[in-house]
Amino acid sequence: MTRCAQPGCTGTIEEGYCDLCGLAAVPPPPAAASGPMAGPASGPVATQPVSRSVSGPLSSGRGRTGVPATVADLPSIPYRDPATAIMAVPEVPENRRVCANPACEKPVGRSRDGRPGLTDGFCPHCRTRFSFTPKLDKDDLVAGQYRVLGCLAHGGLGWIYLASDENLDGRWVVLKGLLNTMDPEALAAAEAERKFLTTLDHPNIVKIHNFQRSGGHGYIVMEYVGGQSLHELRKQSALPLREALVYGREILRAFGYMHEFGLAYCDLKPANVIRVDRRLKLIDMGAVQPFGSPVGSSWGTPGYHAPELDRVPSSVTTDLYTVARTLAALAIPGWSPATGGVANPLPADCGHPSFTRLLHKATAPDPALRFQSAEEMEEQLVGVLREVSAQEAGVPHPALSTLFGPERTAVGTALADSEHEVFKPLDPAAVARALPVPLVDPADPAAGSLAGLLGRDGKELIDQLAAMPPSPETKLMRARLLAEAGADETPAALTALDRELPGDWRVAWYHGVLALATGQAEQAVHRFDACLSALPGETAPKLALAFALECAGKPAASWHDVVWRTDRSYVSAAFGLARSGRMGVLDEVPATSVYRVASQVALTASVVRVPDPGRLRAADLVDAAERVRNQSGLDPRRRDLLVAEVLRGALTWLEGNPPPPKDTRLADAPFTEAGLRRRLESIFRRLAVAARSRQERHALIDQANAVRPRTWL
Repeated sequence: MTRCAQPGCTGTIEEGYCDLCGLAAVPPPPAAASGPMAGPASGPVATQPVSRSVSGPLSSGRGRTGVPATVADLPSIPYRDPATAIMAVPEVPENRRVCANPACEKPVGRSRDGRPGLTDGFCPHCRTRFSFTPKLDKDDLVAGQYRVLGCLAHGGLGWIYLASDENLDGRWVVLKGLLNTMDPEALAAAEAERKFLTTLDHPNIVKIHNFQRSGGHGYIVMEYVGGQSLHELRKQSALPLREALVYGREILRAFGYMHEFGLAYCDLKPANVIRVDRRLKLIDMGAVQPFGSPVGSSWGTPGYHAPELDRVPSSVTTDLYTVARTLAALAIPGWSPATGGVANPLPADCGHPSFTRLLHKATAPDPALRFQSAEEMEEQLVGVLREVSAQEAGVPHPALSTLFGPERTAVGTALADSEHEVFKPLDPAAVARALPVPLVDPADPAAGSLAGLLGRDGKELIDQLAAMPPSPETKLMRARLLAEAGADETPAALTALDRELPGDWRVAWYHGVLALATGQAEQAVHRFDACLSALPGETAPKLALAFALECAGKPAASWHDVVWRTDRSYVSAAFGLARSGRMGVLDEVPATSVYRVASQVALTASVVRVPDPGRLRAADLVDAAERVRNQSGLDPRRRDLLVAEVLRGALTWLEGNPPPPKDTRLADAPFTEAGLRRRLESIFRRLAVAARSRQERHALIDQANAVRPRTWL
């Protein structure tokens, strides 16, 4: 007996196909994609008190392979000659001069009574000293090494200068000075930046080379990144969603790296991300601070920073909040993060359903409901990226999920008994038993034992679970088996898990499974919709939501379409589209799928069961018969019945249409009334020979006699 190699599937391979999930036999997947990782990111981040997300076993974010796009796939941004970036007149516009005191931040240095505003002085509100005058001039030499060429910009902590490193053959560097050298907090921020950032080494983070003092002032020395900021790119128009998601993934990788060192970036916004050539880098690291730093010791930009930062320290979730707001600013046309210094809410519709859910989860008012690690958010973002890429390119972008196993079996494939409908009505209980199964958390004490469970039915597996020491995963598996069976004790088991694992999406998932199994489709819609909001990049919740909507009598084709367009291994989605009227999509079922025959059978039946009288042609009937002939895996009796159905449909067609050309043949018979009747008679008589009962044999003989051509003999 050969076990199926698909993750999470417990079926066995028979004649080249799995008897449970229906997929062709394949080599086992790489170990990196075998399952989810538990808990938030390790390292310094783990010491911070973060609440559980609605996720169960968290993914590392690195299990997915074959990402549909990276920055290297996007059009290159030309390198900007640093000499062209120098400001001709280095001054800060009056409308951007504000007090450096975080508790004040009121306008300073403004014009009054026709007199220009001061560039140096004291805040009239809190008496904090301010200075907007550059402290370095062209050709100044800092620390006997860095020759100043001019000012590049004015940042949050002060002036930013371009210089050449005379000790390294004139290598371009950036010197970042202080806005107010008399402000002890600003000085402390610069020292903190030097201390923490010189050790960072990541391709998406600007490299800090050195820290020097000159003339009583401190300067951070960093690499020059000559490109365009995402803010500059966004000025032209909203970025394509696929491009914005690619940038988001690179940013999240940089954030994940920083979070491992216990550092929060704090001030992400489009202006702080530079694209050059085919690379992306975070710049302006002045707001970076260790997790747990005193409240108010860093700063953020209105419209981007998390609202709770005025009362709690920066954290992983506040950083990820800024990522979502940055993505929204890049990709949503006509939306601004803030107006008059006050943050604007995200639109209810951000232009794409899964992208909308991703943004709303990352910016949830309750930090415990947001993504709890950069890796977790990246995992879901990549899922959305796959979906968007598949939609734009018209090419599927499948991937093994690190949270769900494969589709266990396709449902909704059976033909209706009526000759006027193609499919039987969808059975909610069958759907509940066919949905993908959440994968076991490998960190659970019982993970190894659960992987070895074998049973013919749910009751046998439940008995085996009862003999194992209880753990979260054994309780979850028991709840799943009970839910799929619609057992009376399921609600109590799920209520206990709600208390034991608050916010775990798997419990919500099994609530949805139970609702389907017991015929409560509206409740299933609610539960699976919540799961999708928690896991916006996963395919399984979209399939489950589509099924629940269909069972509730609501439009579901859009979700079936998203699933099928992204991943062709979810064959149920193709049949879902067919049930909505898009029969042609069944031709896209892979030839390697065990459901290929079922798809071709349904296409054949649709030609005669739901014909379009104005468009049905003789060639369509001929093609339908050929489609049946080409299915080598089709049972002979089933083939004969289908051919007979096509022949009867052809006879009906002949009654209202002119005959096709004389040489046209259908199912090896002349496409004439007499030819079709003779072929149909022979099929019924062959079926009668192999009839399974006397009554069936008599019925088939009667049908053969009824269709035989009329003769005088």
